[in-house]
Amino acid sequence: MDDELRERVRRAAERAALFNALKHGSDAQVGAIMGPMMGEHPDFRAHGDEIPGVIAPVIEDVNGMSDDEQRARLAELAPEDVEELDSEDEGDDHALPALPNAEAYDEVRMRCAPNPNGPWHVGHARMPSVIGTYKQRYDGSFVVRFDDTDPETKRPDLDAYDQILEDLSYLGFEADEVLTASDRVETYYEHARRLIGMGGAYTCSCPGAEFSDLKNSGEACPHRDKDPETVADEFEAMVDGEYNSGEMVLRVKTDITHKNPALRDWVAFRMVDTPHPRDAASGYRCWPMLDFQSGVDDHRTGVTHIIRGIDLQDSAKRQRFLYEYFGWEYPEVVHWGHVQLDAYDVAMSTSTIKERIAAGELEGWDDPRAPTMQSIRRRGIRGAAVVDAMVELGTSSSDVELAMSAVYANNRDLVDDTAPRQFLVRDGFEARGEGPEESHEAVEVSVDDGPDEATPQVHPEHPDRGDREIPVGERVLVEATDLPAAGDRVWLKGYGPVRYDGERFAFLDADIDIVREEGVDVVQWVPAEHNVDVRLRTMDGDVTGYAEPGFADRDADEIVQFVRVGFARVDAHRDGGASVAYFTHP
Repeated sequence: MDDELRERVRRAAERAALFNALKHGSDAQVGAIMGPMMGEHPDFRAHGDEIPGVIAPVIEDVNGMSDDEQRARLAELAPEDVEELDSEDEGDDHALPALPNAEAYDEVRMRCAPNPNGPWHVGHARMPSVIGTYKQRYDGSFVVRFDDTDPETKRPDLDAYDQILEDLSYLGFEADEVLTASDRVETYYEHARRLIGMGGAYTCSCPGAEFSDLKNSGEACPHRDKDPETVADEFEAMVDGEYNSGEMVLRVKTDITHKNPALRDWVAFRMVDTPHPRDAASGYRCWPMLDFQSGVDDHRTGVTHIIRGIDLQDSAKRQRFLYEYFGWEYPEVVHWGHVQLDAYDVAMSTSTIKERIAAGELEGWDDPRAPTMQSIRRRGIRGAAVVDAMVELGTSSSDVELAMSAVYANNRDLVDDTAPRQFLVRDGFEARGEGPEESHEAVEVSVDDGPDEATPQVHPEHPDRGDREIPVGERVLVEATDLPAAGDRVWLKGYGPVRYDGERFAFLDADIDIVREEGVDVVQWVPAEHNVDVRLRTMDGDVTGYAEPGFADRDADEIVQFVRVGFARVDAHRDGGASVAYFTHP
């Protein structure tokens, strides 16, 4: 990052931190301003790893100001931000906009309706993050409904049902009710029969292309005027499985001349030859389309507010025809744009991830390169860090991009205080796929005249947590890039100062002032004889190396900070093999 960009980052961070602190009446946090700042300045994203270190002192300065000082400074930098603060309702401290007409309902009730055709990718976390936050705000409730009535093109994955509920729990939410649409087929049949009796639906055997031509020209198909008795009989034949796929559908009668062809006599039920993978649903062949199934379920479960993608505006319009037939009141709808994700080469698509796993390009849903919930969870990212980043995106109808650096900043705020420090000396890199080449080499160096043991602190900001005891022995390992030139000094962190003569380290009688005043580098190290083999799994490949001996005592799932490397989640210690950790973020 050059000086000009660094200064731009500082200015943007100061403005964002001032606004955040004044809006919420509390200290600004790195994680809270990273997302909005990255969204406003896309050119910052390439430097996401460096930015937290640049903006942290800026935020510290802002937090040291009084409210009046913060307000005066913001007025200098961005008077329009002060005007925005003044125009907001007093006491309104919500990142999300108010739900439309929420006060008109006894209870705000929302739904998260995943298609269980595979585990969740990171983008799926947006919906439960937002509706879970709304539930807390309005003291409401929400339903998880598995929309699994497409056993063919979006074939359900039997493992995904439980995996999705686990991901929901990971995010910190619990559904008030869990429904599975394929358990409710008889309910959809019941409503279809009612609609047929009203003259609001008809069976149609037109080939798809033929009906499309008629629809686009605003002409009714020859089946539209069938009498309800005939339609009812043919629908029962559909239910009984007497037609094959493509031979018969049930259409909702709308307006064949509607200005939007997508709303003209849309399909409510179709035949599917492929059996559903769930045993309880495997006998059905007549399946509702999503607009019919979801429309019925939203009413039956008392949903008051729906959040859906801007690309699904036609779904709401189709369902309104259904609601008018039944005399129901349609829920409030919020349409939002798609969320894109940076930092990944793999597309955020369930089908694409499945294909990459099947082809052996990914090792599984928890591969560090996969943009999935299982992956970031295994890497040690807390669910709350994801929720906060998703909520900060708001509910704009424009497409938005989630910068993973914002998630990392949130997570750093959550784990830094509790993560014990550990030393790791890297000694190799195994790239996966087309990951970048990295060079890591450990160098063994003898140490003369120094203490037999080093006692670095468990956590530098919490001396009360004590020290780590690391035996030094006669030789240590350092990374080749940290080895000083012959005659130069270096400070072995937690041990002390040494001078390198080209072959050995000689311990020096010097204090920390040589670091503070003379710029001597501080580096991590491990003993050459007493260390732990480690394989650190990253998004780009596996880093091999050696950790200090105490790493073997760290529990699985514990988050540590490898000094000067980054945070990592302990995955497993293997007898006779390397301990495995997953890189979380810098």
